[in-house]
Order: sequence, then structure tokens, then C-alpha cells
Amino acid sequence: MKRKKDIFSVLLIIIVAIAYYYTEKKEKHKFEESVSIEENNTKNNTDFKYLPSSTTGQIIHHNGYSFSYSEKHEQAEWVAYSLDKRDIAYTNFKRPFFIQDPKVKTKSADWRNYKKSGYDKGHLCPAGDRKTSKKLFTETFYTSNISPQKHDFNAGIWNRLEQKVRYWSKKYKHIYVITGGLLNDTLTKTIGKENVTIPNSFYKVILDYTEPEIKAIAFLIPHKETSKPLYSFVISIDELEEKTGIDFFPELPDKIEKQLESNTNYKKWSFR
Repeated sequence: MKRKKDIFSVLLIIIVAIAYYYTEKKEKHKFEESVSIEENNTKNNTDFKYLPSSTTGQIIHHNGYSFSYSEKHEQAEWVAYSLDKRDIAYTNFKRPFFIQDPKVKTKSADWRNYKKSGYDKGHLCPAGDRKTSKKLFTETFYTSNISPQKHDFNAGIWNRLEQKVRYWSKKYKHIYVITGGLLNDTLTKTIGKENVTIPNSFYKVILDYTEPEIKAIAFLIPHKETSKPLYSFVISIDELEEKTGIDFFPELPDKIEKQLESNTNYKKWSFR
């Protein structure tokens, strides 16, 4: 009798195991199929003709943004993306964990570098600009898209600028954004075992390339808390290029590029 019970128990375990295996296989297939559909339906939010030059030679493209990665500083020297008025959504996705970017060959910095460092994981392409799909939103949580930022800066002036950029995307319909920390060899402060560089300032370059009036503006903001208005930090793109070594719009016609990059006239933009 005991022998029959043992055989029955073994058979039951085998049946349960087989059922579990096929259920898992089916769920995995459904997941992969849904991801594939989302990837096919997700537009690429980078206009490649407006990409800046790279001083590192490591340009990487995701669906929602492109960036040039600096292994030396363990972060992107710039992140670039298009922002259309239709990209501004108010979906409440659950915030995922920060993970290393699988596309960075040299490996992006581990999130643990930020742990107990006193610095925020400051988004370069904001998660708030990528809420039209969960995939786009999740992509912004790669560690290649963050830089160490003081909390008062990240939640203060930097957040104000991000919100203003969203306002401009709705006002001007379609804009192009390039952003990053100002990285150079004089920076000495770092965090974590991988020595992630702490920038002394952060920049944003914004291009409105909707005809008939093409215009651009740039900001360079010191990495500290401030209550000054945004227009206090306007800088010409020419000057920013000298500081970064980056050619921000190499593919634009020379005449238009020269006109845009020498401009510091913020009156064409709304600061109210």
C-alpha cells in the first residue's frame, strides 16, 4: 500500500512539474510577444540629423533618446532627444530600479555608486518626458542616463528647467533637447568605487526647428541651489561648445548654425 502511495506521489509531482513548465513557457512567450509588439509600435524619439558630435566615440541609441557615453566619467557627456507636444503624458507608471545599460560596451556605472553618497541619481533625459509608453519610461532608468546631482539642485532649478522645457514643447509643438553635465579633466570630485564624476555645472541646449522660424537657446547652470530666474543662466551655444569640446549641431547648414550658436536672445522664448 505504501509503495502505491509513493508511486502516486511521484507521478503527482511529475504532473505538477510538467504543468508548471508549460505554464511558464506560455507566459514567457506572451511576455516576449507583448514586448516585441511594444518595440515595433514605439517610435524613436531621436532625430539623428541633429545629433551632436562625440568626444568619446561611443554613441548609443535607445528608442527614447541617444547619448554619447564617457567611460572616464562613468556617465553620458550628452543625452539628446526630440520632445513633441504629444510626448507630454500624465501616465503614472511605477518607477523601476536603476540598472546598468546593456548597450554600453564598457558597462555603465553601477547604481550602488550613488548609495549613501549624498547625491541624487539625476536624470538627463527626464522620466517625465517619456511617459507615452512603459518601455520609453523604463529606458530612462539606465545608469547611463543619470549624473550625480545635489538634491536641492535636482529638485530645484534643474526641475524648474525641465518643466519649462515641457512647456516649450507644447508651445512650439516640436523641439530638440541636448543635456548633460559639463565634464572635463579639471573635475576631481567623484562618488562610489567606480569614481563617477560630479559635474560642477549642467547644461541644456534646446532647438526649435519648426519652420518658418528656427531658433535655439542654451543654459549653463552651476551645480548648486539657486532661486535665480532661468534666464540668468542663458549662454551662447558657441561659448558652451568651447567649454565642452562638443559641436552641438554639426549637420545644420553653416549659415543657420552660425546664426543659432551665436545667439543669446531669450526674448523669443517664454520665461513667465
